[in-house]
Amino acid sequence: MKTKLLFATLCLVPTIAGASIPYRVEQVKTPTESVKYGKDSEALARMRRFYIGGGYNFAMWQNYTDENNIHIAGKNTSGFEGMLGLRVYDTFRIEANYLRTDAEWNTLSFTGDTVFLNAIFDARIDNIYRLFHTQMLVPYVGMGAGLSWNSANDGIKMDKKISPVVGALAGISVEFNTIFALDFGYRYFYMFNPEIDGISDFNPTSHQFRAGARISF
Repeated sequence: MKTKLLFATLCLVPTIAGASIPYRVEQVKTPTESVKYGKDSEALARMRRFYIGGGYNFAMWQNYTDENNIHIAGKNTSGFEGMLGLRVYDTFRIEANYLRTDAEWNTLSFTGDTVFLNAIFDARIDNIYRLFHTQMLVPYVGMGAGLSWNSANDGIKMDKKISPVVGALAGISVEFNTIFALDFGYRYFYMFNPEIDGISDFNPTSHQFRAGARISF
C-alpha cells in the first residue's frame, strides 16, 4: 500500500511543478514609422504652410527714348503691396502678390493695380536647419508674372487698360521664429506695351526696392 502511495505522489510532482511556473506574455510591437521634426524637406512647411504679409515698395522708373527720338525721364515713386503665400517645401514657396503701381515720366503718369504670381526659392541650408531647427537669415530668389489694370492721368490716352507684367526677385528674409519674418528685397519690373498715345513701343520698367513683414500660420 505504501509503495502505491509513493508511486502516485511521484507522478503528481511534474504536474504540480508545471502549475507553479507563471505564464509569460510577450508583447510584439508592430513596426511604426515616426517622422521626427526636421528630418525631411517639409519640416517647416508642414508646421507653417501659409503666410500673409505686406510692405513698402520704392520704384525707380527707367528713362525711355522711342524711335522718333521722343525722350521721357523716369521718376522715383513709392507704393505698397500685399502678399499671400503657400510654402510647398522648406526651400520653395508660391506667392500671390498685389502691388499698387504708381509710375511717372516727365508729365506722363499712370496708376496700376498689379497682381503677380511668384515662384520663390529660399536658400535654406537644410542640414543646419534640420540640426538646429532654425536659420535666421534666409536669402531668396524668384520670378513672377501677372497682369496690371492701368489708368492714365488726364490728357493721356492709353489704348490697353490691361497689360501683362513680369518680374525677377531677390532678397533676404530675417526669420525671428517660425511665425514672424522681415523681408528686404529687390524686384526688376517689366510691363508689356500699354500703348500710350504719342510714344511708340513703350514698355515701362523699374528697379523696385521692397521692405515688409510676413506672418506664417
